[in-house]
Amino acid sequence: MMEVLKVRFDKNMNRHKSMEWAKIQEKLDAHPEKLWSLNEMERTGGEPDVIGFDKETDEYIFYDCSVESPKGRRSVCYDREALESRKKHKPENNALDMATSMGIELLTEDQYRELQKHGDFDKKSSSWVQTPADIRDLGGALFCDFRYGHVFIYHNGAESYYAARGFRGSLKV
Repeated sequence: MMEVLKVRFDKNMNRHKSMEWAKIQEKLDAHPEKLWSLNEMERTGGEPDVIGFDKETDEYIFYDCSVESPKGRRSVCYDREALESRKKHKPENNALDMATSMGIELLTEDQYRELQKHGDFDKKSSSWVQTPADIRDLGGALFCDFRYGHVFIYHNGAESYYAARGFRGSLKV
C-alpha cells in the first residue's frame, strides 16, 4: 500500500505542492491503523491521495481522488435509517456505515469543492456528501457532481440509491 501511495503522490504533485513524501510516510509509519483505512479506500476504488495539511492538528489530509465516485462504494443509500426505511429493493449498504467501517468520513460540501480544484471529478457519477441534520431530519440527503464546468449540489431522498452514485471519503493522518 505504501508503494501505491508514493507512486500516486509523485505522479500528482499538483495536488500537494511543497509537501514531502518522507514526512507523510513518517506519519503513516506512526499510525498503521490509518494505513489500513487507506487500503480500504484503495480496495473500494477510491485512489486516495494527499490533498492538504491541517496546521492546527499537524495532520495530512487524504481524499478519494478516483476520477468517478469509487466503484466499490456505489448503489448505496445515505445512512442506516434510510436503508431500514426501504420496504423493497434495499441496497446492500449505506454510505455512512461503510465510511465508519473504513475509518473515514464522507466529504463535506466544502471538501468536495476543494477536491474539484485538483481535477474534474464525478463527470459521469455523483457522490453523497455530509448532510446537515435539519435536511436529514426531513428525509433528505445531499450529493454532488461536476457538470458543465461547475460543482452542483443536489438533494434526494436519503433512501434513494443509483448505480452511478457512491461516496468519497477523507482521512487525516
